[in-house]
Amino acid sequence: MLTPITLDTIPDLSLTARHAFALIAPEMALVEEECASQSSSDIPFINSLAGHLRASGGKRVRPALTILSNHAVGGDPTRCGLIRMAAVVEMLHTATLVHDDIIDNAETRRNRPSINSRFGNRAAVLMGDWLYMSAFETSLQERSLTVLDILTAVTRKMTEGELLQLEVKGRADIKESLYFDILQCKTAHLFSACCEIGAVLGGADATARRALRDYGMSLGTAFQLVDDLLDFTSSRETLGKAAGADLLEGNLTLSLIYLLESDPAMLDVLQAVMRERDYRAISRPELLRALEQHHALERAFARAREYAVAACADLEALPASPYRETLKALPAFVLSRDH
Repeated sequence: MLTPITLDTIPDLSLTARHAFALIAPEMALVEEECASQSSSDIPFINSLAGHLRASGGKRVRPALTILSNHAVGGDPTRCGLIRMAAVVEMLHTATLVHDDIIDNAETRRNRPSINSRFGNRAAVLMGDWLYMSAFETSLQERSLTVLDILTAVTRKMTEGELLQLEVKGRADIKESLYFDILQCKTAHLFSACCEIGAVLGGADATARRALRDYGMSLGTAFQLVDDLLDFTSSRETLGKAAGADLLEGNLTLSLIYLLESDPAMLDVLQAVMRERDYRAISRPELLRALEQHHALERAFARAREYAVAACADLEALPASPYRETLKALPAFVLSRDH
C-alpha cells in the first residue's frame, strides 16, 4: 500500500536536473565519455547513427540514479565499474527509445528528427539491437552474475511492456491495472534496476538493496505518470516531440481512463481519435477542457504524488548522507517537470 499523501512528506525544493545532479557532476562527465566510447565502432555508418543519438542529449536520469545509489550505500566508485555500468543503463534506455520511435512512427525526439525518420526504420531497428548488444557486452566485463541477472530481467520486462502496449494499441477500454502494468514494465523497472545495480556495486546489504530497488520503482512510476500528463498539458516546443501524440498513437493514459470513468460517452470519441490518428472528433483544447472538468488530470497527478511520497519513504532504510538527501529530492523534481 502506498504511503498517504501529506504536504510535508516531499521536500519543498525547486530542482532542475543540473541542481539535483551537481553532487555527482564529475562522475556524470565520465559517463558521457564512457557512452561515447561504448557507442563507437569501426563501421562509419554506426558512428553516424550513434552521433545522431548523442547529439539529441537527454537528462541522464538513469545513470545518475545508478551513481547516487552507489554513493548512498557507501560505495567507492574507484573500486568498481560504476561509470561503465552507468553508461550501460543509459545505452539500454537509448535502445528502447529507438525502438519506441519505430513502433510509434515518431518523427521527432528532443526537438530533433528521430533516428527512424532520419535514417529509416531498418537502420533504426538494427541500431537499437546494436545498442542492446553493446550494453550487454560491456556489462560482461563486471563478471557479476547478480548485475547480469538484473539487466536480463529488466530487458525482458521492457520488452513485455512493449508487447502488452502493442496488444491494446488503439483500444479505449483498457483498465487502470493494465495501464500500470505497461507503465511499470516500460519505465519503472529500468529506474528500479539502475538503483539496484548501484547498490550491488556499492556492496549494499539486502535491506539497502531492497530499499533502493523499491525507491526506483516508485520514482519511475511517478516519472512516467508525469510524462503522460505533460503530453496533454505541455507544448511541442517544450516536450521536444509532438504534443498530444499518445492518443494519436493509440495509447490511452491514466487521465483518459479517469475521464472515461466519469463520462463513458467519451469512449466513442476517443476511439475515433485513435482510429483516425487525428483530433477531428474532438480538438485537443476541447479534450483538455473535458479532462479538467472531470478532474481527470488532477486525479492522475495525485497518483504521481502518491508514488513520489512512497519513493521518499523507501529511502528511510538508508543512512543519512548528502546522496540520500539528493535521492529524496528527486521526487519533487519529477513532480515539477515541464518537459
